[in-house]
Amino acid sequence: MRRGTNSLEVKKLNRNRVFRYVNSLSETSMPDISAALDISGPTVLTIVKELKSAGVVEEVGELESTGGRKAKALATVWNARYAIGIDITKNHVGFVYTDLSRKAMKHERIRKTFFYEEQYFQEIAELLEDFISRNGIPKEKIEGVGIALPGIVDREKNLLTYSHMLDLHDVSCERWMSHIPYPCELLNDANAAAITENIFSRSIRSNMVYLSLSNSVGGAIVFADEMLSNDGIQDNYDGRFMYMGNNWRSGEFGHMVIHPDGETCYCGKKGCLDAYCSALRLAKLEGGNLKAFFKKLEEGHEEYRKIWEKYLSNLAIAVDNLRMCFDGGIVLGGYVGNYMEPYIERLREIAAGKNIFGGGGEYVRVCQCREEASAYGAALYQIERYISSI
Repeated sequence: MRRGTNSLEVKKLNRNRVFRYVNSLSETSMPDISAALDISGPTVLTIVKELKSAGVVEEVGELESTGGRKAKALATVWNARYAIGIDITKNHVGFVYTDLSRKAMKHERIRKTFFYEEQYFQEIAELLEDFISRNGIPKEKIEGVGIALPGIVDREKNLLTYSHMLDLHDVSCERWMSHIPYPCELLNDANAAAITENIFSRSIRSNMVYLSLSNSVGGAIVFADEMLSNDGIQDNYDGRFMYMGNNWRSGEFGHMVIHPDGETCYCGKKGCLDAYCSALRLAKLEGGNLKAFFKKLEEGHEEYRKIWEKYLSNLAIAVDNLRMCFDGGIVLGGYVGNYMEPYIERLREIAAGKNIFGGGGEYVRVCQCREEASAYGAALYQIERYISSI
């Protein structure tokens, strides 16, 4: 708690701590809350009354007696609020919804080609309403919709400043929301996926670099230290902070140069990581089918084995660079990350050989969420914003 915090801020902070504690369990009691958070019993009683009045906490019976009077069991009213995430790609649209439990209640992906016209945005809104209707989500309980995009989103200027995959430059975020009748916000897709990974790995209290290996290579930087300065750190996710940079361009790891004067990247530079480690580099060998590449790799296709070994060698350069820069855990996500589990030990072996500080490369791991991570993160962004307001 920072110096100079007043009583109202303390009260709000404690209320949020109590709710998050209740929300992390299937059920609990006021004595347990008081002991776990070191907050006095009368204060907990007052806060619980406020949360019950707000409709986000309820009594659900009594806990088993430990020798005295049975304590009232408390639980979150998880269906008090919902949020929906949409992931826009060049050829697909993904949908996920969640509630206060922050679990993915349903996810689906629809093949749909992107085109920057009013009809497209109207069709997205219609698909959203259909998703809401089919899943029985009460519209009055929808806290918001998050839209994940493969591009740089400047939330201060409310612009999608650049998207290579969608071939867009400096377009207003408003157009994406024009047909959606709920609070809406745009996010970078890698940042959204990192939010998902953050929620999945709450027990791992360390700084995290999320490396997204999709049709373009991107990423996000998440710090675990709550005492960091706020400069350039715009978002708080359950006690962690995502570093956005001075110009909302942090995490553009795909444009780190790993081979000076190497292959030309779409950005015009030579030797960028994206030119060597995007999912497209592998998928193009099977007519754009990444799954088919990994199937043949698993079957022992010798040419693909050599290509994959070179891919891992290039990826290890980037992983080692990120480790040297941030000294935190590195999570591999995106399309390629979803297939990485059987090969993670080999990558760790290569990365360990580059680490001047020693170790076995255990700091690099595979993402835990492998289905619609960006859409899920976009929904979590909205539900987490609500939770932070409690």
